[in-house]
Amino acid sequence: MDLSTVNHTRERSRNIFVKYFPVGSLCLAAALACSVAGMACGHPHYYRVYDPYYTDYHTWNHDEVVYYNRWSAETHRDSHRDFRKLPPEEQKEYWTWRHNHGDH
Repeated sequence: MDLSTVNHTRERSRNIFVKYFPVGSLCLAAALACSVAGMACGHPHYYRVYDPYYTDYHTWNHDEVVYYNRWSAETHRDSHRDFRKLPPEEQKEYWTWRHNHGDH
């Protein structure tokens, strides 16, 4: 292989890289954006919680979060703490409070 053939091959490779690099970058960015959007939408925005003290179910959605935040404020608790991680005694306090406030 002579020097002109090597230079021509290098130039051709560089031209292909320069030509298709933006397309590849755009595809990669789109794939990352879709995966991030998929993770954000993958979790349900509500779930059902069983109240063993009153033997009923509650849908833990925005409305229940409003009640939970109110209970947290009234009882001086951290409203950012996940209800499912509260000790059973505190969950029982919440359900008792909840059944005495608003619709259930």
